[in-house]
Amino acid sequence: MKMTFRWYGDNDPIPIEYIAQIPLMDGIVSAVYDVPPGKVWSSESILKIKNAAEKHGLTFEVVESVPVHEDIKLGKKSRDEYIEVYQENIRRLGKAGVKVICYNFMPVFDWLRSQLDYKNPDGSTSLVYRQEQILKMDPKTGDLSLPGWDASYTKEDLVALLDEYKSVDHEVLFKNLKYFLDAVIPICEEYDVKMAIHPDDPPFDIFGLPRIITDEANLDRFLSLYDSPYNGLTLCTGSLGAGRKNDIPKLLRKYCEMGRVHFVHARNIKLIGDCDFNETAHPSKYGSLDMYEIMKILYDTHFDGYIRPDHGRMIWGETGKPGYGLYDRALGAVYLSGLYEAIQKSANLK
Repeated sequence: MKMTFRWYGDNDPIPIEYIAQIPLMDGIVSAVYDVPPGKVWSSESILKIKNAAEKHGLTFEVVESVPVHEDIKLGKKSRDEYIEVYQENIRRLGKAGVKVICYNFMPVFDWLRSQLDYKNPDGSTSLVYRQEQILKMDPKTGDLSLPGWDASYTKEDLVALLDEYKSVDHEVLFKNLKYFLDAVIPICEEYDVKMAIHPDDPPFDIFGLPRIITDEANLDRFLSLYDSPYNGLTLCTGSLGAGRKNDIPKLLRKYCEMGRVHFVHARNIKLIGDCDFNETAHPSKYGSLDMYEIMKILYDTHFDGYIRPDHGRMIWGETGKPGYGLYDRALGAVYLSGLYEAIQKSANLK
């Protein structure tokens, strides 16, 4: 198991040397953030990230993410040119030593929350989801700013894109995903780069848009679209955990034993009602997920992939990108590493 930390490059308020100071930190997870979806990343930009990591004793072996252009998800005629670009990015990343690409296939919006600065009783702030608030939002007409929406698009772009998706249901989206996988997984096999799809967050439809990476049945279906160890998962405990019917330990064990989990996003959430949830501190007592059990499954299944602490609270007066402060994620990383060490040593005593 390799502990990693998300880093947003030179524009990240968290210096990479701070990440290197976190105990037991192995590497960074990053991307070329100044290139829009559908464009080739320069080798120089990729190597710049790698060199920055290595300068501080860290690796750069996981990219999060190489965005999938909306034309690919929509199945438009132009998708082939964007897939060719994606293939070239895989080649360049593979040559630079990247082993895993985390990506998603969510239409239009990435992760979605109703509030990014919910104030907790202890004074910290965190991301929360309230279905009632989301249902009142209208992305076409309201003054809506969403965390997963590319800021380079205009409101007019958003309206047009939502109209295009009216003809895309779950079956069409699965079909378009298979077309994409058929084209990119052979390149991954050639360049030894594993694709690790991220679950939809939250794992249910929003704004009338289909979401398909949501539960065990759909994860099974996804893996069957292209049966290769290079076609795998980013097992995000918080994203899948927001679906009440999802048994996270069961899913994690199942897919780890299959060798199809390449990356783990470890975070805790507190479920409230049918759909609502709060993001919490990582330790088990603060949320609805048993983080000890999650880490024990990783040990039991000999997981040798990558893991990172996911969204943290904003604590100790820290400001910046909600969910991506230094302090709480660093605490999470050390907590997870401590759990793993205790599990490992306990097993050796038996």
